[in-house]
Amino acid sequence: MNRKLRMGMVGGGKDAFIGAIHRIAAHMDGLVEVVCGALSINPEIAKESGKVLFLPENRTYLNFEEMIEKERQLPADERMDFVTIVTPNFAHFAPAMLALDNGFHVVIEKPIAFNLEEALQLKKKVEETGLLLMLTHTYSGYPMVKQAKQMVTDGAFGKIRKIYVEYPQGWLSTLTEREGNAGAAWRTDPAKSGKSGAMGDIGTHAAHLAEYISGLKISHLCADLNTMVEGRRLEDDGNVLLKFDNGAAGVLMASQVAAGEENALKIRIYGEKGGIEWAQMEPNTLLVKWHAEPAQTYRAGTNGFLSDIAKFNCRTPAGHPEGYLEAFANLYRSFSLTLSARLDGESSSDLWDFPSVDDGIRGMAFIDTVIKSGDSNEKWTVFEINN
Repeated sequence: MNRKLRMGMVGGGKDAFIGAIHRIAAHMDGLVEVVCGALSINPEIAKESGKVLFLPENRTYLNFEEMIEKERQLPADERMDFVTIVTPNFAHFAPAMLALDNGFHVVIEKPIAFNLEEALQLKKKVEETGLLLMLTHTYSGYPMVKQAKQMVTDGAFGKIRKIYVEYPQGWLSTLTEREGNAGAAWRTDPAKSGKSGAMGDIGTHAAHLAEYISGLKISHLCADLNTMVEGRRLEDDGNVLLKFDNGAAGVLMASQVAAGEENALKIRIYGEKGGIEWAQMEPNTLLVKWHAEPAQTYRAGTNGFLSDIAKFNCRTPAGHPEGYLEAFANLYRSFSLTLSARLDGESSSDLWDFPSVDDGIRGMAFIDTVIKSGDSNEKWTVFEINN
C-alpha cells in the first residue's frame, strides 16, 4: 500500500499503561497511524486524551458506539481500517462485535472476551465477515520464541515429552487493589475481570506460550488454585498439571504473590533428543540442550543460524537488546502487513503470524477448565504413613 493503515482505539486514554504500549508498538514500523479514539468512559478524560494524541476534535469520541457509527459514515479513504480494544476484560466483547458488524478489522488486548460464550460468538462473526482479528499474546512475538517454535516444528528434538512453564509476579503480594491501584482493582474484581484472577491474567499467557512453541494442545489438566492474600476475591496463585494431545506431560505455575518477582515468565520444553529454555526477562537468549552433545546458546541478531521467521522478527544486530515493546511491535507488523496485503488483493506471507480468535477461544476454555478443576475436591490424595 502507498499509505499507512488507519487505527481507531477503544480505551487506552491518558495515563493508561497498556494503551500507550499498543500505540508505541503500532507506530514502530511506520505502518499505522491512530486517527480516532473513544479513549475513556469519562468524557473529560476522553477529550483530554484526544488532545494529548493530537486527534481532531471531531474524531475524539465519547463512546465506542459513536466512534464506530461515525467512522462507518466517513468516505473509505478517511475512515479507520481497524480498531484496537484495550479496555478491561468485561468491555472487550461489545466493541469488538460492533466493529466486526460494521466492517472493521479488530485487535484485542488479551483475553479476548469476558467468557467462553462471548469468544465463540466472536469466532462466528469473524467467520461470517471474513475480517481479521488479532489477539495480543505478546510473548509469541519474541524472535527467540519464534526460533524455538521452528526448531520444535522441524523435529530437532524428536517427540516432545515434557513442558514446564512458569509465570511468577509479585505485584499483588499485598491488598494493593484497596490502596488506589486501578489496574489491581479491576483485575481482582470478578465483575470486571471474570471468574479467574492470576490464571486468567497471566496463566493464559503461559498456556498459550506452551502450546505455541510446542505445536501441541492441552487435552487434560489438574489445577490447584489459591487465594493467598486475605480479603482478595479471586485467586492470586495456582499450579496446574497438564497433559497434551501427543501424550506429553507438563507443569504450569502462575502466581501474582511471588514477592520480589517482576515478570519472570519462563518455559522449558524437552523432547527425545533435547530441549529448549527461554526466559522473558532475558529474551535475546535461547538455550538449546542436547541429550549427548554440548548445550548451545542461540542469540537474537546472530542471523547465520537462525530460522527465517526468527530473523524476520529480529530488529537489531546481535548485542542490542530487544524486549517487550519490540515483541509487541512484531505482532502489529505482522497484522498490518497481512491487512495491507488483503486490502491490495495480495496473498500474505507465512512469516506474518499472529494470535487469532482461535487462540482467544483456547484461552477462555483454559480458564473455564482450570476453575472447574480447582473447585473439585477429588484430585487430592492424603499423604499419610500407615503403621
